[in-house]
Amino acid sequence: MTTVLLADDEDAITDNLAPFLRRSGLEVVVARDGEEALRRVATSSPDLLVLDVLMPGLDGREVLRRVRREHADLPIILLTQVGESAERAMALEEGADDYLNKPFDPHELVARIRAVLRRGGSGGGAPLAAAHRLRSGDVVLDRVSGRVTRGGAEVVLTPRATSLLSYLMTHPDELMTRERLLEAVWGWTYQTSTRTVDTRVAELRRVLEGPPPGAASAGSRDGDGASLITTVPGIGYRFSARVTTA
Repeated sequence: MTTVLLADDEDAITDNLAPFLRRSGLEVVVARDGEEALRRVATSSPDLLVLDVLMPGLDGREVLRRVRREHADLPIILLTQVGESAERAMALEEGADDYLNKPFDPHELVARIRAVLRRGGSGGGAPLAAAHRLRSGDVVLDRVSGRVTRGGAEVVLTPRATSLLSYLMTHPDELMTRERLLEAVWGWTYQTSTRTVDTRVAELRRVLEGPPPGAASAGSRDGDGASLITTVPGIGYRFSARVTTA
């Protein structure tokens, strides 16, 4: 049975969420703060961590950093506060596999847990979220520098499109609603519509799936690159190409 370590200092969260996770078929170990979470990692050998960011003493991000130093492949989901888009972005850069805003639907957390475990179990290596470089076909994303190359040549993307690409590549084969992408990449405080997501996806497709620079004739309108992003009508998108660490 999969063991999940749930670390949160709010009794209202752990007292209700732990039984729900157990009813969903998960073994649950509860920690009330960051220090206890680190001890539980050592003694319980969990398969996945769910960490609240705002905990007394060691917060969730510090626990994340310490765990990553010794357990690079241990999946970690952070529970964050609504509107803290900068905090969420930093957490993903530090190696969190995913995050969920409070308040959240427990069913959504279970879905995220299962998705993260599927990703972590496919390659046997470090999780994609902890990798500095990701590759899909001839596309390589350097998440540290924010540079993207295709066929060895650097391509130009807007910063928001690069962030969107990073999120999609760290969640391959997952169905992403436009609302979830808007939340993840733009943040709830960003006043925009889901059409903005469509615009950035179109940019990614044009640059990464169309003809490589200099390879197409002046009048050509057809792309010849591999299909990376699939549209799910009425819902959102899925990064359907295989992703590996580079």
